[in-house]
Amino acid sequence: MIVPDAHSPVRAGDSAPEFELPAVDRDGNVALRDYLDRSPVLLGLFRGLYCAFCRRAIAGLGRHSANLAPLGIQTLGVVATPTDHARLYFKYHPVPISLGADPVMTTHAAYGLPKVLKESWDLATRINPTGELSEPLPIWEANKALGQLDRFKPTQTDRDDMQRTWNQLTGLFLIDRNGIVRWVFVEAADGPSGMGTYPPEADLVTAAQIILR
Repeated sequence: MIVPDAHSPVRAGDSAPEFELPAVDRDGNVALRDYLDRSPVLLGLFRGLYCAFCRRAIAGLGRHSANLAPLGIQTLGVVATPTDHARLYFKYHPVPISLGADPVMTTHAAYGLPKVLKESWDLATRINPTGELSEPLPIWEANKALGQLDRFKPTQTDRDDMQRTWNQLTGLFLIDRNGIVRWVFVEAADGPSGMGTYPPEADLVTAAQIILR
């Protein structure tokens, strides 16, 4: 079962909820209003850095931003970990997009991203979302195996983040310059087999081109 955190995810046509968060990639804060009236925004909301799926998705947004920027689309990510922890990680794993830190996931709740119930979601579902594993593994074994490929060594902060955010689903929102959501993707919306799977760049570019018409 998937349980909405506060309400159903925002839909195309809804006003994008405003937010302001500590910036990860620079001093100060980052806010949605910084972009409105200036450019459309692709917003990604993620779990903590312990999540190998999220680390890959954020890196992917960094790569995709190179093809979205010529279309006038700015890319912004939010990661559910304390600011200092995020800054340390991205100091050594930089991405060319703006990032905000939201350890208590107020932004995720504002955008209505759901959480899952452990007792009613089959965490034994086998996945291989990036194709890097030799075979599909149960969800959190797959996360651990990808972390081993990365030589990722979790800290106590990462372990705390996992306890707090493991059941938070992630999402992508394409927001036009008037602050209207035009396209939405919610991770695993059809069930646990979709964990860690995100749209290919071609889908993002197509969605971006549609809102620019």
